[in-house]
Amino acid sequence: MNILITGGAGYIGSHTAIALANTGHKINIFDNLCNSKIAVIDQLTKILGFPVNFINGDVRNTPLVSKVLQENEIDGVIHFAGMKSVAESAANPLLYYSNNVQGSISLIEAMQQNQIKTFVFSSSATVYGKPVYLPYDEKHPTNPINPYGHSKLQVEIILSDWAKSDTEVKASILRYFNPVGAHESGLIGENPNQAPNNLMPYITKVIGGSLQYLNIYGNDYDTRDGTGERDYIHVMDLAEGHLAALHYLKTNAGVHIHNLGTGHGTTVLELIKAFEKINKIEIPYKFSGRRDGDLPSYYSDANKALKDLGWQAKRNLEQSCKDTYFCLNQASCF
Repeated sequence: MNILITGGAGYIGSHTAIALANTGHKINIFDNLCNSKIAVIDQLTKILGFPVNFINGDVRNTPLVSKVLQENEIDGVIHFAGMKSVAESAANPLLYYSNNVQGSISLIEAMQQNQIKTFVFSSSATVYGKPVYLPYDEKHPTNPINPYGHSKLQVEIILSDWAKSDTEVKASILRYFNPVGAHESGLIGENPNQAPNNLMPYITKVIGGSLQYLNIYGNDYDTRDGTGERDYIHVMDLAEGHLAALHYLKTNAGVHIHNLGTGHGTTVLELIKAFEKINKIEIPYKFSGRRDGDLPSYYSDANKALKDLGWQAKRNLEQSCKDTYFCLNQASCF
């Protein structure tokens, strides 16, 4: 298929581009570079061995998106172009509704203008909110506790309503958990323009000398060691999940929701110790108070993805730590 990847220069989008290209799909990356770097496109070219089609643009520009869809003869869209900081969303909710919700509406409008009806959406486990039970499965109630989660859930609702209005729509909603790791080449990894929102890039900043120590927010949670517990999934497993979802849509119309996670939780301290052990380094850290909106523990039930998509996470936490450190040691990555 000929795929448009919005936000394709970002962390998850760029890794998904590799998974798609390596299985014969034609990739086209559309990104406004607000939280990514143009150098990623050059790195993708090195990894894949051929030039990558890149278009600099904002998904809220409906005429531009429509033109890109038409000129590149796009068959389907994988939509990553969303902002993802929980803290920033609380401080500036209108920005998140503009970019994440308005941007998605603009993209869908452009798709309708070009009769394109295959859509894979990058959603998030944040749509579930405080756990009623764990692990989260797809039947868990959705009750986001921050504007970021609300923006993701709103797009899910829009996709559901779009599919109800048009039986030819094929949409996949992927609720994924905490991506970590990097491509095995070491040429691309998680390298945001803004302050990182996730644990692993903070670790790399400490190792790289940009920060003196790692702040661990909260050590009094009801978990094995008092630190927050999350479901850390290797970014290439996540990328392959998008590929599996795209293939599933070939024969399945309507909206389909799947969790993408490992199915088990790892605490912050456990991740740090794993990183230190596999890479033979020490990571200085200090405990700070809890952050508003952080949950003590959450992790996925990903059995539905295995059943429907034939997908499950294959790479373990040690592989994620190893790939991140290897990427860190490549000047081109971080």
